[in-house]
Amino acid sequence: MPIDSGRLLALAIWYAPYAVELLALVVLARLAFSHQSYARWEALSRVFGNLARRRTLAIILTGVAALAARAILLPVLPIRQPVITDEFSYLLAADTFASGRLTNPTHPMWVHFESMHILQQPTYAAMYHTAQGLVLAAGQVVAGHPWAGVYVSVAVMCALLCWMLQGWLPPAWALLGGLLAVLRLGLFGYWINSFWGGAAAATGGLLVLGAMPRLLHRIRVRDALLLAGGMAILANSRPYEGLLLSLPVCIYLAVHLLKLRGPALIAAALRLVLPAALLLAVAAAGTCYYYWRVTGNPFCMPYQEARDQYATARIFLWEQPLPVPAYRHQQLRDFYAGWELTKFLEAKSLVGLARNTFGKAGAFWMFFLGPALTLPLIFGWRLFADRRVRPLVVIGGICAAGLALNTWFYAHYAAPMTGLVYALVLQGLRHVRVWRRHGRPVGAAIARSVPAVCLAMALLRVCAQPLSFYLPPDWPMTWYHTRPGNVGRARILAQLKSQPGHHLAIVRYRPGHNHFEEWVYNAASLDAAPVVWAREMDGTANRELMRYFDTRRVWLVDADATPPTVTPYAVRP
Repeated sequence: MPIDSGRLLALAIWYAPYAVELLALVVLARLAFSHQSYARWEALSRVFGNLARRRTLAIILTGVAALAARAILLPVLPIRQPVITDEFSYLLAADTFASGRLTNPTHPMWVHFESMHILQQPTYAAMYHTAQGLVLAAGQVVAGHPWAGVYVSVAVMCALLCWMLQGWLPPAWALLGGLLAVLRLGLFGYWINSFWGGAAAATGGLLVLGAMPRLLHRIRVRDALLLAGGMAILANSRPYEGLLLSLPVCIYLAVHLLKLRGPALIAAALRLVLPAALLLAVAAAGTCYYYWRVTGNPFCMPYQEARDQYATARIFLWEQPLPVPAYRHQQLRDFYAGWELTKFLEAKSLVGLARNTFGKAGAFWMFFLGPALTLPLIFGWRLFADRRVRPLVVIGGICAAGLALNTWFYAHYAAPMTGLVYALVLQGLRHVRVWRRHGRPVGAAIARSVPAVCLAMALLRVCAQPLSFYLPPDWPMTWYHTRPGNVGRARILAQLKSQPGHHLAIVRYRPGHNHFEEWVYNAASLDAAPVVWAREMDGTANRELMRYFDTRRVWLVDADATPPTVTPYAVRP
């Protein structure tokens, strides 16, 4: 079998930073054994612990650290241009919400504007759930750019992670977890450097998991509302994965309530069940109203409607593919009936299922853990017997089993589990810390090396950025993943906007076009947009499109030229 040199190079690029991280762990653990180093660490730990005990200040400090750290990187890591199909779908939702609408009417020329993850009928809307779109819309309205919503939402996520961990772990470990999240999730990776990240879903999960231990300790209306609010966010960001997380949490709380008797049970139900149910009912009514406005059916999600119209592959591995619909554009066929269907059918075989499962596990590990955060789990067997985090182990197992049933996986699918992952890692690190060998504090030295390595790797990644050394390929997406995005499309869009008048950009693809880099996405108000992107079709259809937009200058965009070009459009015979 011939060796694929390109594949070997890609693998080397993928795993080289992890090898560096593992080596740094070994070196720093050795250095941490010295008596002088131990004394300095103990002094630093006391200062850190005193700060962490001021719980509200620790939460605020974590959020401010996330904001400040990413802002400092803006000169070398500017706002990324959208490129993934999902990003444009969320940006359409943001533009729609920012315009004061829930959806948009179908355009008369909609056939030219069809694209992945976008509904054209019965209304023109994004297919995804509303949470991320609302985050982007807030950034667009308040700061003039949708990425501002991403920026703030990731900082809120890091702060809430500290708050959530305070319910499960001692204060110093909770603050450490929040700062680790700043280094691993708040600087690099697609959650902060794209428009389709996982901060919204992670926030919902953090509210649920943070309210749980507080309600188990003392039932208060505030925590009941936080629990329900987290569930509402999950239902409008990652509903399936949110259900996997929320259902066992509710079971744990129900068992706790049933242990009460008489007036205590009634009072607890009034403080927990009633306010949570009321908030969830209001959220459900709002969600169903949105579905009705977009699809005409309050119980049909836009996601479901879009999948029924365009997709043949199914979401879950046990399902059977649908008949291939009649596509009007080759790019949609290549995506839905090509890549998606191929991946779905491959997972039907035993070998394909194994490859699919290991691929998900690997993608999860590379994004959330890596060597530094895997090391604390060497005592993972102790977590099963640890009463402090045993519920999280059970909930994590249920979530992992549910994710294994999906056909596809990206790290944001597991975003509701973010707090759970960090809690188990930190509790594992606590077990590592007390390990002694021949009377020497071996575990303490190892535990101190983990946050030091995370900081060192973040600094290494910062130093690599000005060299345009984008470490990993596009897949799998790791915690240090950054890409410049579709700069060709952004350049042409800026070029057309700089010219007077309004423009119609007709996009032409060459054979073998990468369907993941789609160019045809538009604003919510198509007719008012300065630039409208359309697919090139046959001569008759193109002339009809140009007659509709007869006041616009018409351009041909060759998306697959090197670099992409834009020229005045000439109608083909």
